[in-house]
Amino acid sequence: MKITVTTFTIHKKFALQISRGTTSQTTNIWLKIASDGVEGWGEATPFSIGQNRKVSTEQLVQEIVSAIPHLESFHPLQRQEINLKLEQLSLSSGAKAAINIALHDWLGKKAGLSLWQLWGLDINKIQPISVTVGINTPEAAIERVQAWQDTITVKILKLKLGNPLGIAADKAMVEAVKSMAPEVKLTVDANGGWSLQDAIAMSEWLSNLGVEYIEQPLAVGEEHQLKTLSNNSPLPIFVDESCFTSKDIPQLADSVAGVNLKIMKTGGLTEAIKAINVAKACNLKVMFGCYSDSSLANTAMAHLSPLADYLDLDSHLNLLDDPFSGAIIEDGRLLPNNKPGLGVSQ
Repeated sequence: MKITVTTFTIHKKFALQISRGTTSQTTNIWLKIASDGVEGWGEATPFSIGQNRKVSTEQLVQEIVSAIPHLESFHPLQRQEINLKLEQLSLSSGAKAAINIALHDWLGKKAGLSLWQLWGLDINKIQPISVTVGINTPEAAIERVQAWQDTITVKILKLKLGNPLGIAADKAMVEAVKSMAPEVKLTVDANGGWSLQDAIAMSEWLSNLGVEYIEQPLAVGEEHQLKTLSNNSPLPIFVDESCFTSKDIPQLADSVAGVNLKIMKTGGLTEAIKAINVAKACNLKVMFGCYSDSSLANTAMAHLSPLADYLDLDSHLNLLDDPFSGAIIEDGRLLPNNKPGLGVSQ
């Protein structure tokens, strides 16, 4: 199989601020795998979860280019052997994701079936996606909600909290959004921006406002405090940055209510399916999330969306220059199409 790599830069309509910083643009990787006259597409997105755990565009390109000579002798159907080789090469999860997505896209195109059809899934079970409001002043948060309402039928708002100014600033933003959109469901993601004490206090306060759950309230490295938080929180606690693959889930199972799975963390669709099954076996809820992914990566996860309880696949909707089109928005839901493979085009 022939593997080629190019980069593309995408710009956000609204810069996204979370507890660790602000992002206005990213340069992502577009990977193509060609064999037997069929071409599969994949994407890798740079991301950081703090504590010096960061994968840059340059690192992703270097890893993939270095891996190509080790992979081109394989056929795309040899996924088990390819996965073993990727583990031996110690590629980062983002690099593995690009290759794995492209292999699945190739398979679907070769078979003439979309991935959700190959897996026998029911797209009628797909839940509405949430759309994200970054850390903002109350006034700016209201403007962001209005902009979302001009873009999509908003069913759920995910509010980024963990404001460096403290929980008083978090509360002011939540109150502003709640007053502006009282009927919309709210979820909260602190991206590890709270202490245990603040997380307990905020869980009580947010519960009274009808918030559905809190995501990653404590920083990576503080997982030992999650059980204490869950025992003292009236709201379900989900983890994101604390969970990458299926191997992380059993040790979290008695401390949280759910996990946020992202294709750039799992390293592709193969591991995402495994993580979904492990989470469900541990009686945990499953959420799908994204980084600064284009329609390509988000469409890949949309094919698995019938298996998720919550969906946060909105990054491509905040792009000025998404080079791809794939899954479509219908009544607040992100639905894969019936085209072969991912069903993504330029």
